[in-house]
Amino acid sequence: FNGSLIKWDEAKLHVLNHGLHYGSCVFEGIRIYDEKIFKLDEHIERLFKSAQILDLKIPYNPNEIIIQTKNVVKTQGVRDGYIRPVVWRGSEMMAISAQEASTNIAIACWEWPSYFSPEKLMQGIKLSVSKWARPSPSSAPTDSKAAGLYMICTLSKHEAEKKGFDDALMLDYRGFVAEATGANIFFVKEGELFTPTADCFLNGITRQTVIEIAKENNLIVNEGHFKPEFLSNCDECFLTGTAVEITPIQSID
Repeated sequence: FNGSLIKWDEAKLHVLNHGLHYGSCVFEGIRIYDEKIFKLDEHIERLFKSAQILDLKIPYNPNEIIIQTKNVVKTQGVRDGYIRPVVWRGSEMMAISAQEASTNIAIACWEWPSYFSPEKLMQGIKLSVSKWARPSPSSAPTDSKAAGLYMICTLSKHEAEKKGFDDALMLDYRGFVAEATGANIFFVKEGELFTPTADCFLNGITRQTVIEIAKENNLIVNEGHFKPEFLSNCDECFLTGTAVEITPIQSID
């Protein structure tokens, strides 16, 4: 927490912090497998990029954050789990403009096996199409992992769960398939992979890894814009992301 290791229940911040009131907050999600941190450098690089987009000036350099992240994992003794670095604007100025406010950073980690239960993973999850759409890059900083962008994801997932689904599929502002509430999506058709172009949502690090592995194995990967009708004759479908890892989908609506 701002350069010092502190106990979980002592991690306190002021209720008037700018991140809470105005969404000036960015974060990352990083997996730990068998004490090895997956793509740590890439995640921290993206954290700094997101912070820059939201005009947050992290008071450490990327290498310092990488070292502190490894230190937190080692201190916690987490073998298989999840890391959450989070950066937010402080409470010195409570107004829309808060350029003189501090930028804070905390890094937590905990044991976390899988996002969905083993039974769900074996069966494949069920998605419902959300009424909320991913916004245009001209109306939101869609290339950042900003906390505020996830509000519609929470609303979409809550709505889906209330209807008996596991997650929601989100379309973008043009009506094209975008992603799930916290994960990218892939489709399989006639032995080829298809995935939406990441032009108004994050080009996930796990997404990039899957594309890289697919190409190494001579699989054809098609990135493009797909209307919901495209799904009607796909053979398979799965999600990718730090939290969901690779999760098969049984059905969409």
